Amino acid sequence: MTAAIFLALAAAFLLTVIISPAFIPLLKRLKFGQSIREEGPKTHMKKGGTPTMGGVMILLSIFVVTLIIQGIWLNWTTEVFLLLFVTIGYGLIGFLDDFIKITKKRNLGLTSKQKLFGQLLVAFVFFIVLNAHGFETSVSFPGTNWSVDIGWLYFLLVIVMLVGSSNAVNLTDGLDGLLAGTGAVAFGAFAVLAWNEGMSETAVFSATIVGAVLGFLVFNAHPAKVFMGDTGSLALGGAIAAIAILLKMELLLVLIGGVFVAETLSVILQVIAYKTTGKRIFKMSPLHHHYELSGWSEWRVVVTFWTAGIVCAVFGIYIEVWL
Repeated sequence: MTAAIFLALAAAFLLTVIISPAFIPLLKRLKFGQSIREEGPKTHMKKGGTPTMGGVMILLSIFVVTLIIQGIWLNWTTEVFLLLFVTIGYGLIGFLDDFIKITKKRNLGLTSKQKLFGQLLVAFVFFIVLNAHGFETSVSFPGTNWSVDIGWLYFLLVIVMLVGSSNAVNLTDGLDGLLAGTGAVAFGAFAVLAWNEGMSETAVFSATIVGAVLGFLVFNAHPAKVFMGDTGSLALGGAIAAIAILLKMELLLVLIGGVFVAETLSVILQVIAYKTTGKRIFKMSPLHHHYELSGWSEWRVVVTFWTAGIVCAVFGIYIEVWL
C-alpha cells in the first residue's frame, strides 16, 4: 500500500506539471481570464485576465491517476466511486460557475440557489449510497474512545459537511498558492490517517490529490500563472469532506481543516457584526484579505497560512494516532 501511495502522489504531480504548460496557453487563447471583484484589495486588480479554471488540470490528473492506480494496483470499491463522484460532481458545479463568469464577463456565475441545489444534490446521492451499504451513523470524538450514534441526524451531518466544506475551501482560494498549499497539507494529513487505518483506497486517493495540487502549485505560486477557480476549489472542498466521512473522522475535519474554518468564521462574524452594529471586525473578509490590508505582503500571508495548516494537520494526526 505504501508504494501505491507514493506512486499515486508522484504520478499525479508529474501529470499536472506536464499538461499545465499546454493547458495554460489554451485558457489564454480561449480568453478564460479571471474577473477581479471591485470591492476586493486594489492590489489584486493587476491579476485581472490571469487564466482561471485551472482546476480542470487538477481534476484531470486525479481522474486519470485514480483510474490507473485503482484499476491496476488496487480494487475498485464503493469508496473510490463515491470519492470520484463527489470530487467530479462538485468540480462540475464549479466549472459551470466559472464558465458563466467568463462568458458573461462578470464576477458572479451561478446564483447562490443554483449552486446550493447542485451541492445538495451531490451530497444527497452520496448519503443514499452510503446508507444503502449500511454505513455507520455514529460519530467519534477525536482522541477518545467515545462515539455517539446519531441515527437519522447523520444525514444532516453529511449534508452540512459536504456543502460547508466545499464553500469553506472556496473562500480560502483568494491568494496565489494559498489554497493549493493548505489543501496539499490537509489532504496529506488524511492520507497518513487513512494509511494508519489500513484504508488503502482512501489513502491512495488522498495522496493522488496531494500530488495533483502540488503540481498545480508549481504554476499557481506567486506570481500565479493560472488560478484553479471554483472548478478546483469546490471539488477539493467536497473531496476532503467525503474523505473525512469515509474515514469516520468527521469531527477531526474541523481541526485538520482549521485554516478553512477560520476563513469561513471570519466571513460569518464580519456579516453578523456589520448587520447588528454597523461596524466591521476585520478590514476585509475572508481573513487573508484582512492581513493583506494590514500591510502584509501576499507571500507573507500565504506562508503564514501554510504554516498554520501544517500545525493543524500535525495536531490532528497526533490526536488521532497517538492519544
